[in-house]
Amino acid sequence: MDRTTTAAAVAAVLAVATLGLAPHQARAATPPAEQTEQAGQAGQASGITFHDIPGSGGITLKGNVWTPAGAAPGRTYPLIVLPTSWAMPQIEYVAQAKQLADSGYVVVSYTSRGFWLSGGQIEVAGPPDVADVSAVIDWALARTPADPARIGVGGVSYGAGISLQAAGQDHRIKAVVALSGWADLIESIYSGRTQHLQAAGLLGVSGALTGRPGPELRQVLGDFLASRLDKEDEMIAWGRLRSPAAQVDRINAGGAAVMLGNAWGDTIFPPNQYAAFYERLTGPKRLEFRPGDHATAEGLGLFGLPDDTWTNARRWFDHHLGGVANGIDREQPVQLKSRTSDGYEGYPDWKSVGAAGTEKLALNDSEHLWANVDSGANGGVLLLSAALDQFVKAPPTASVPLLPRAFAAVWQSERYDAARRIRGTVTLHTTVTPTHGDGTFVAYLYDVGPLGIGKLVSNAPYTFHGKAPGQAFGVDLELFSTAYDVPAGHRLALVIDTVDPLYIEHNPTGAQLTFSSPRADPSYLSVPLREQ
Repeated sequence: MDRTTTAAAVAAVLAVATLGLAPHQARAATPPAEQTEQAGQAGQASGITFHDIPGSGGITLKGNVWTPAGAAPGRTYPLIVLPTSWAMPQIEYVAQAKQLADSGYVVVSYTSRGFWLSGGQIEVAGPPDVADVSAVIDWALARTPADPARIGVGGVSYGAGISLQAAGQDHRIKAVVALSGWADLIESIYSGRTQHLQAAGLLGVSGALTGRPGPELRQVLGDFLASRLDKEDEMIAWGRLRSPAAQVDRINAGGAAVMLGNAWGDTIFPPNQYAAFYERLTGPKRLEFRPGDHATAEGLGLFGLPDDTWTNARRWFDHHLGGVANGIDREQPVQLKSRTSDGYEGYPDWKSVGAAGTEKLALNDSEHLWANVDSGANGGVLLLSAALDQFVKAPPTASVPLLPRAFAAVWQSERYDAARRIRGTVTLHTTVTPTHGDGTFVAYLYDVGPLGIGKLVSNAPYTFHGKAPGQAFGVDLELFSTAYDVPAGHRLALVIDTVDPLYIEHNPTGAQLTFSSPRADPSYLSVPLREQ
């Protein structure tokens, strides 16, 4: 689920070396959180030790512990537990853990079970992973000056999913920071009932290279990639067991303060499922969306560089574990950063995003296309395309006038005389008539400039099975949520084709699709807007 590269591991090791740290080396520590500034001015530093930590079921987890300097006998400090991301070793959080410890926290990070030198098999945030979090908390309370009343968990990607799952099972957890994670595993890599090929492939390959996938994971992943529809119910049940959204009531009952962060272009865990989960939380909560792809929004912070995501994560822990009056509780809880402009926008809740008005684009013209051919419109490359959008404002593009109309359906708005500030989730309502019972199509929304070059605003796949050939049926499809400003003089274009390298398609050879707009049920694209 995270990129697993030698470069990342080497960089993390270099970060440890730069900090002058060695295994089993403890240093004089800093005072508690409320004295952080004075400690920093005094030049004191926290220390790290490496440990074998008993996990659930008798396995051993490889972990490290950061402790505040000068911890007085009998004094306790807030505890933060950080499970590692998919395929990452225990040094992943070394830079952020040090900063937290310098602020007066006990921080325990460990390699998730089944990866690297930790024992067990990869469970994909299943019950053993959740039990590991509680086991690590137990160990930390017995072996470190951790305060049992002030416990937080957090992490990136896989660590985020495990942390949210743990908050539903262990109500000692009072605060959670879940970055680039998932709330609904099915809606993440099987949205629109379409297998997200590159995402699942990366999961399988990186897991096999850095860990030990168990037989259940190998079976489920094999069935998923092989499109075993006879196994679909089993795969969905397996994913639901690993989805925090399925136990949101337990999370709410525990009352943990939950901060969620993700990127608009996350090609592994799209933002929609996080936003829906956020709305169901009833305790203290915060939702942040920024430009980027999977884990790129917080990636710089993992190397100790300035990072808004990690800054707010520390503020979240400071307030909800340390009682620091830093104002984060008084800010609008939903914070969004547009892909095309700087600065953040605050909203009282997700429902208020795009609530200023909705523009409906009528899709009046009937469009007919042949399947099985990539028209040139696509969602980009996993992890790369949205990262380019984040750092150099270069999303995937297509020349809309040159798209072959035999393989791409195209509808365009008029040119806008004023900018359109898209915020939230664009939805498509249309009628489809297939020549075969099974099929897949992908919808793309483009910002089209004067020369016809379209910049990708959003996309989403849709797959159907068992339909009657030649009979029309209605489709309602949510595109992946976004925040994007369309300049004046540009227009929006909806493009639909049937092949995208990001997804597995289910179109039989020779299949054709017709998109129409019956008078009794007109087709349209609904675009949520923010006030100008």
